[in-house]
Amino acid sequence: MPEKGKLLEGDCLELVPRLVRRATERFDLVYVDPPFNTGLAHRARGKQGARIRGEHAYADAWGGLDAFLGMLEPRLAVLRDVLAETGSLWLHLDHRTVHDAKVLADRVLGRGAFKGEIVWVPGNGARGRRGPSVTHQTILVYAPGREMLWNHQDPWLREPFASVSQKMHFKNQDASGRRYRDRTIAGKTYRYYADVGRQLGSVWSDCPAMRANTPLNPETTGYPTQKPERLLERIVRATTREGSRVLDPMCGSGTTLAVAARLGRRWVGVDRSPVALAIARARLGV
Repeated sequence: MPEKGKLLEGDCLELVPRLVRRATERFDLVYVDPPFNTGLAHRARGKQGARIRGEHAYADAWGGLDAFLGMLEPRLAVLRDVLAETGSLWLHLDHRTVHDAKVLADRVLGRGAFKGEIVWVPGNGARGRRGPSVTHQTILVYAPGREMLWNHQDPWLREPFASVSQKMHFKNQDASGRRYRDRTIAGKTYRYYADVGRQLGSVWSDCPAMRANTPLNPETTGYPTQKPERLLERIVRATTREGSRVLDPMCGSGTTLAVAARLGRRWVGVDRSPVALAIARARLGV
């Protein structure tokens, strides 16, 4: 990996406050992927997909929603206090807890700090016969500072225009042959190029889940709830610059850290699970 960082074993509630002693040590991105309150114990898997005997990767049983939220609240407060002025916190949850956690996060981080939510469609999930299938997860985005760093021109935050739109609107060509359209808004004319695409929306369906590809995907580590690098790369590119500081306080297999290292960001990962940290260390070479 081109950039070294820190991997710490323990509870982020205790460890994270020690990481920031001056303003320059604050984090530009905090990505939080807590347990989802599934009531299950998760084991790691080998490269061929078989469960590994022995210690669980982590237990996701809290004794009810109130206990889960009670775990989350003080940790969000700690993470809020280590954000840089233009930093953002991304809280990744699913249908089991996201609605209650949103109310909690509004209280801890500030209702005005809420910037929006990403609906991630990983491409897997059970299809139910008795009601709507839940085939997405939600990432809540908060930025308590006055202005959130957002690299809106990054190619990872763009998507192609709809084919119908390209046929109907992009009929002009410039001297180099690029197709474009001009739009006048409030008396000012803007030029849009077909090959640049449009700003990405809030539903991300182009980042397939790891489980759908395991064990064939070379990216897999066998960690039970590993997120795809493509998802994290979009988040890191959107909210940081080269040299920025990235924190994953429940880092699991280290996907956030691997992406941050590859993109030249400084990173810190924390996890309570020895299984998770062993996988992350092997992945990161630290």
